[in-house]
Amino acid sequence: MNRRQMEKRIDDIAEFTELGDYLHLPLRAYSAGMRVRLALGVVTTIDPEILILDEGLGAIDAGFLAKARSRLVDLARRSGVLVFASHSDELLAELCTTALRMDEGRIRMSGSLREVIDTYKSRV
Repeated sequence: MNRRQMEKRIDDIAEFTELGDYLHLPLRAYSAGMRVRLALGVVTTIDPEILILDEGLGAIDAGFLAKARSRLVDLARRSGVLVFASHSDELLAELCTTALRMDEGRIRMSGSLREVIDTYKSRV
């Protein structure tokens, strides 16, 4: 996506993020939660074929979390491939059907989400 295409989506990003006048400030002035809001606003506004997200939702408030989850579920449906790292079984169930369990940088198991979660929980 080029700059011109992104500029056309700024209103959608601004509405979703609820950052208001903060959008005009430099990124270094943002809190961690504001940065996550902006990142989610941008990545969920584009239509990527492959999207890789490392769980960063812990930095946002509960009110925005519901909005973000809904947008991520929609994005997961639109994207060709979504790779999502998370410790939230509930969020994984909303977004994923297949899972990899990794430990020390190595894949320890792959399979259906439910199978991988159940196997992991039975061993912990």
